[in-house]
Amino acid sequence: MEVEVIHGQIVAKANHYQAVPGKFGKKRIIKDEVIRAYEHSFIEQCKMYRNRRIATRFRLFVRVWHSSVKFDLDNSLKTLLDCLQMVGAITDDNLCFQIEAEKHLDKYHPRIEFALLEVNEQKQLFNN
Repeated sequence: MEVEVIHGQIVAKANHYQAVPGKFGKKRIIKDEVIRAYEHSFIEQCKMYRNRRIATRFRLFVRVWHSSVKFDLDNSLKTLLDCLQMVGAITDDNLCFQIEAEKHLDKYHPRIEFALLEVNEQKQLFNN
């Protein structure tokens, strides 16, 4: 299983949306510059899993090094899965079957380490 490292503080998407004027006076919700910058950084750094196009169920193994205890591990996972879909590592984040995640602290070098493992299920077509 190959482990990829993405440097920088992973950003929780839930905390980085903003309301902007939309059509007919309605508001629309968009990502703010912080989340867009993280996504861009992820796209630039992700080489090993880029364009793997995993289209079967998979397991995600991740270690997250936050710069502070104030960051939540669970909010990091959604951002990671969305970024993996953006770079073409996976075709759809709903194929994630299992997540094994750890939270660590590194004030000076926040990062994530992750690996993907496809789940190859043998399906019995005929009962003997």
